[in-house]
Amino acid sequence: MIQTATDIKPVLFVVTSVNVKGDTGIPTGFNLAEVTHPLEKLQDAGIAVEFASPQGGAAPTDGMEDMSDPVIARYEADAAFRHAIQNTQRLDALDPARYSAIFFAGGHGTMWDFPDSLAAQHLIREIDAAGGIVSAVCHGPAALVNARRADGRLLVEGKRLAAFTDAEEEEVQSTHVVPFLLASTLVERGALHQAMPNWSDNVVVDGRLITGQNPQSAAHLGCVLRDALLA
Repeated sequence: MIQTATDIKPVLFVVTSVNVKGDTGIPTGFNLAEVTHPLEKLQDAGIAVEFASPQGGAAPTDGMEDMSDPVIARYEADAAFRHAIQNTQRLDALDPARYSAIFFAGGHGTMWDFPDSLAAQHLIREIDAAGGIVSAVCHGPAALVNARRADGRLLVEGKRLAAFTDAEEEEVQSTHVVPFLLASTLVERGALHQAMPNWSDNVVVDGRLITGQNPQSAAHLGCVLRDALLA
């Protein structure tokens, strides 16, 4: 049975609260393209989206946005979007039963606050247990590193997925900046990491787990998530 957008509960978009890369003093935050591109796909299909972060309130962007990108420009000019990003809900205040899916956007800040967020782990576990979709792009899969299913197994164990690769981390000269290498750590957790060449559009679907490798994968992931929700 094909659903209509009005049948679908909102999708929760989660962004980082961290604005500095560890003790380096280098600014960071969430990647605006990784939010706006999937957001466009869902909203244009009539699917509601809500925003949250570990700490709630104003969420920092990583400052790497390309304002010539028409999708970013569209949302930068959207007062409702700007208000939502400046007033994100706090993760530990949310009821997972409210959402059809959860999506973790990337940006280097996620590497410091996503992995050990008990609230994120709770939302992932409950949304997954209810038959919802768990999705993430680029560094967003940092939220999956310690996430577990309701039966206690690691969520990524035996699952095919995509995430920002070690090679991409090296290319952006952040190998020794991040607290851990995301792709390698997911593999250590039992994930079957599916890497493609740097900056390839790479989205991997394994059941109700949808993941993308990098910013170039964000729009594609939005399409896949939209279609999975409407199926």
